Amino acid sequence: MRMRMAAGISRVIHRAVALVSAICVDLLLFYASRSLVAPRGVSAHLLRLWVCASVRCVALTSVSRLGLGDITPLLVRVIAVHSLLPAVFDTGATVLLRAESQCGRRADARCCWLLSTGASLAAALFWETTLPDSDEAAAGKEKKQKARVLFMRVLRLYRPDYPLLLGGVVFLSLAVICEMFIPFYTGRVIDILGGQYQLNEFRSALLFMGLFSLGSSVSAGMRGGLLLCAISAFTCRVKVKLFGSLTKQEIGFFESIKTGEITHRLSKDTTLMGRTVCLNVNVLLRTFIKTMGMISLMMNLSWKLTLLVLMETPITGLIQNIYDTHYQRLSLAMQASMALANEAASEVVSSIRVVRSFNAEKHEARRYGDRLKDIQALKSRQDTVRAVYLLTRRMTGLGMQVLMLYYGRLFIRSGQMTTGNLVSFILYQSDVGDNIRTLAYIVGDMLNSVGAAGKVFEYIDRKPQVSPDGNLKPEHLTGRVSFRCLSFAYPANPNKPVLQDFSLELKPGRMTALVGPSGEGKSTCVSLLERFYEPQDGEILLDGEPLKSYDHRFLHKKVAVVNQDPVLFSGSIRDNITYGLADCSLDEIQEAARKANAHDFIKLMVKGYDTEVGEGGGQLSKSEKQRIAIARALVRQPQVLILDEITSSLDNDSQNKVQRALADGPDQTLLVIAHKLETIEKADQIVLIGGGKVEERGTHQELMDMKGSYYKLVERRFAE
Repeated sequence: MRMRMAAGISRVIHRAVALVSAICVDLLLFYASRSLVAPRGVSAHLLRLWVCASVRCVALTSVSRLGLGDITPLLVRVIAVHSLLPAVFDTGATVLLRAESQCGRRADARCCWLLSTGASLAAALFWETTLPDSDEAAAGKEKKQKARVLFMRVLRLYRPDYPLLLGGVVFLSLAVICEMFIPFYTGRVIDILGGQYQLNEFRSALLFMGLFSLGSSVSAGMRGGLLLCAISAFTCRVKVKLFGSLTKQEIGFFESIKTGEITHRLSKDTTLMGRTVCLNVNVLLRTFIKTMGMISLMMNLSWKLTLLVLMETPITGLIQNIYDTHYQRLSLAMQASMALANEAASEVVSSIRVVRSFNAEKHEARRYGDRLKDIQALKSRQDTVRAVYLLTRRMTGLGMQVLMLYYGRLFIRSGQMTTGNLVSFILYQSDVGDNIRTLAYIVGDMLNSVGAAGKVFEYIDRKPQVSPDGNLKPEHLTGRVSFRCLSFAYPANPNKPVLQDFSLELKPGRMTALVGPSGEGKSTCVSLLERFYEPQDGEILLDGEPLKSYDHRFLHKKVAVVNQDPVLFSGSIRDNITYGLADCSLDEIQEAARKANAHDFIKLMVKGYDTEVGEGGGQLSKSEKQRIAIARALVRQPQVLILDEITSSLDNDSQNKVQRALADGPDQTLLVIAHKLETIEKADQIVLIGGGKVEERGTHQELMDMKGSYYKLVERRFAE
């Protein structure tokens, strides 16, 4: 431990000595270069500047390598920029002003050295941020490349709206062109008023200002209207595409993905992806065209001031890059927190009866409040980052304006500009400065905004693990079902097998009852027969063909299930009975309702089959919902009918009528999960499931005579 500490202290001392040596050598060379006699002629002066800068660069690099060994790319950049920056600054001053710069021989060398050091650090950091060399840089580059791919894919999805986008671009260009000339004519008006007043020229300038203002306003309005229409159409199209993809996913997907996240992607991310990308393209094009036009007009007014203004661009880019990095990370965290909050709210609303019965209102309110506090904390951090960014950006712009006014005064005094030209230039400069900052922001934000698109495309592109791509639709189906050596565990808990080497055959015209303790695999058999999941081993055959070979729509018409707790959807009774069927006559609906013993109570309602059932069937009793669910299954005329304890909510009269109706289908394969003895006794085959396997099989009397597990189960039920 002591040896490691000593080695660490030695490294720190070694680096400190190397740093002090480099500073001393650099200051010595910097002072020496300033004390040299200035040569005559501009060319000789510039040559001396660049020779001295090169000597400093070589000397600093050599000292750093001797003191530190291998040096990092960032340090190489700092040395290069630090050595060359004074020469660049002096060269610019000589070319632009034909005079000695503020860091000339007569200036304080220490102040100039500190200024160049600070500027070189900023430039090197900008270089490192935009063009890094590390492994993290490679990962960042790959991420940006992925963002660009997503962005191009979003643009391709806009293809049906290209005419609207084209119209928006045309009006955008017109708005920008008109807007660019307003400051120019403002300067003309000032020059006319400041010089010899000419009424015709004054009226002409005012007329053109008015026309360009009107043209800019009309074009901007048309542009906004067209682009908003394109965004609305795009968002609707993507939501439908995403929803269609979600409904095709296997049941296991919805068990692993929370409802709040799915609704967040549907409601928030699709809107964000449409609005942000399209509006950013609008702002990017408008700003780019306007900036290029304004720079050309500014070059006309004063090319020297224009070059000075453009020096702000690297600093703006550095600030923007740092801001984008932090803001994107906080935005992703914000999206995740909002999804959790939506999930908490939707859980409570959908399960309000359970919340109320367990007196958990305060607990749920506190849980939702905690989610909102997390969002608020992230929002506060976002706002802080944005406030610091805006302050830095505005201070940079203010500094550039002060510098521009100083040199503008010099140019007016030397006769290179008029007062009106300077006013026009100032108006252009304020816009160009904002535009350059906007360009830097939009390019980053446009790539960041497709983070929402990434999740949307992830769901759209996802292939369901239970594929619905079968195409078998035989004209005649007998309904023979064979479970062959099934082994299955739920995707959410793959290490806990539910069925193991499970084999069973269901024959047409016969009723099979599955019995056994809860959690032994009865409902799992139904889920696998409905193709909600795929078994890990084994297969299920229908008329000798694997279930996956059948057409999805055909299979779920021929294999129907009625659950113990049926789910009804908002709409009429007719809509719920014909749910999923395109063409179904009223006679077929009524016949199915009669078999389910539902026709009588439906006819007593004011609107009959057009009666609204309410959300989740809340306007009906549990018995009525059960009978409508039975009618929904029977109207399909299924060959395989699965009943999961459906008689638990029916009275004896309804139960007898339903059983008689089911007995009328002699060729139908009937699978029943039941706990009532009177239902089980009528089965042609009783299968006792235990430990994920078929433990006993036979008729009621055969199993009772065996006096095995089934016998004990029946005796226990009688005792209860």
